[in-house]
Amino acid sequence: MSRESILIVDDSYDMLEVIQRQLTSLNYDTFQASTVQDAIDILKHSDVDLLITDLQMPVTNGMELVKYSATNFPGIPILVITGYPSVSGAVEAMKSGALEYLVKPFTAEELKKAVKKILQHQPPKTKKIQSSKSIDNHWGIIGESKAIHQLLDLIKRINNNKVTTLITGESGTGKELVARAIHYSGKNSQGPFIAVNCGSIPENLLESELFGFIKGAFSGAYETRTGFFQAANGGTIFLDEIGNASPGVQTRLLRVIQEKEITMIGTNKPQAIDTKIIAATNSDLFAMSKSGSFREDLYYRLNVISVSIPPLRERKEDIILLANHFLQKFSKEFDKHGVLLADDAVKLLIKHSWPGNIRELENVIQRAIIICDREIKPKHLPGYIKTSARSTSDDSTAMLSLKELEQKHIIKVLQSVNNNKTKAAEILGINRKTLRLKLQEITGT
Repeated sequence: MSRESILIVDDSYDMLEVIQRQLTSLNYDTFQASTVQDAIDILKHSDVDLLITDLQMPVTNGMELVKYSATNFPGIPILVITGYPSVSGAVEAMKSGALEYLVKPFTAEELKKAVKKILQHQPPKTKKIQSSKSIDNHWGIIGESKAIHQLLDLIKRINNNKVTTLITGESGTGKELVARAIHYSGKNSQGPFIAVNCGSIPENLLESELFGFIKGAFSGAYETRTGFFQAANGGTIFLDEIGNASPGVQTRLLRVIQEKEITMIGTNKPQAIDTKIIAATNSDLFAMSKSGSFREDLYYRLNVISVSIPPLRERKEDIILLANHFLQKFSKEFDKHGVLLADDAVKLLIKHSWPGNIRELENVIQRAIIICDREIKPKHLPGYIKTSARSTSDDSTAMLSLKELEQKHIIKVLQSVNNNKTKAAEILGINRKTLRLKLQEITGT
């Protein structure tokens, strides 16, 4: 019989590591997630026998995960853990689907008894089949174009090795989704998947977040804290927007790749790690390496295997597949079932160039479902979609470069939202920092 698998969800990497070690010593297989979204991805793509989740977590709390799992995976029992016990919290967790409730700090024996009690009362599973279905559902990657089939084939070829991989593609093409597909379809899928956005963490904090630090290493280091690399040990670390890493971080990353070890800030003692590194960028790292803004030796170390994700405009046959996927997703979320795409709206979606790629399409469909009744018509699409569809037959843009077309589109979107940069970034499927950089290129300031 195969060993039972347990998914542990907690935003504290130290707690994840402690629980993982305790459960592994009891002969259980474990998955780890530090966010609710990561946990949902694991539930969708892996076979889980028990969910253990903290309640107090940033962005989306654990109670939402309890409710989601109870609704979508009713066969998976739930054990709730929390450092903020309350009668009302316990009652809500039990009503939402949890079977047991542990208050931090709990002992290894208390954890053992709770897990054993829950699993003993579950009906035996004859065969673990969920993970075998992951190849059929493309790990969440949607598309039937030749480019997508080539991408899926490449994922199958590289998912079972730990060679460093670089994913390239425009903003909104789904680089993190591809990274997750590589991880969760491989033999190390039961290890943690830790995603780090190098562009969203301040430069002066990124180094300590990645490698951890010991107490007293610098002002404000009041306790020893493990970093993302330690949390990803035995699994995969995904370094998004790697082009934003500072020279100091680049130097340390090069050592990690070469030596398979990390050194926490404040100590000279290295720690061996067993982690697959996947990096991603929408920048031209090769050009950056030649200009000196990115280490050339690190670029070649990261680019052992290159995965290029095609933009949506190069696989127009996938646009309606994706639109229908988002239609189903948001129809359920907003309780507006039966919403359809009108034929004339479909034509506009296909003609649009989608510089914001899949993220832009998702935002457009979400907005349209909110404002439509039973059918999405052209009037429910943003004005710039109709404008861009008309401009595809305009000879004035026929000889423009891709960069010039992108810049024209950005200006149109900004005009359509009265220069509201937050709304424009959302429509384009990029963050405000990326939009600001693109506007600087346009204005030359």
